[in-house]
Amino acid sequence: MPFLNLSEQPTHRIFPGVTITTAWGDRLMMSFVHFETGDARVPEHQHLHEQMGMGLEGEFELVIDGEARIIREGDIYLIPGGTLHSARSLEGPARALDLFSPPRDDYK
Repeated sequence: MPFLNLSEQPTHRIFPGVTITTAWGDRLMMSFVHFETGDARVPEHQHLHEQMGMGLEGEFELVIDGEARIIREGDIYLIPGGTLHSARSLEGPARALDLFSPPRDDYK
């Protein structure tokens, strides 16, 4: 299955105001994250997966290991496995693309 249609991939509401649409292979997962307008939050958490991402639209605050940054379109971030991190929307909706290795079973 070398080609996928994003509109046919699973979408999950992971927290109030935060949805993800995912696609994956054997060793890599893409997760398109949508923060709705308002105070949408991903609470502080950690997981074994290495995570790398990029802001696609709007702005959101990302805190990695206690360091906070505002992520805007084109900004890239790296979260090593086992590192505490959280995110929250700011004034309007925002979108990001996250990559996980290995794929997250809870996001399939």
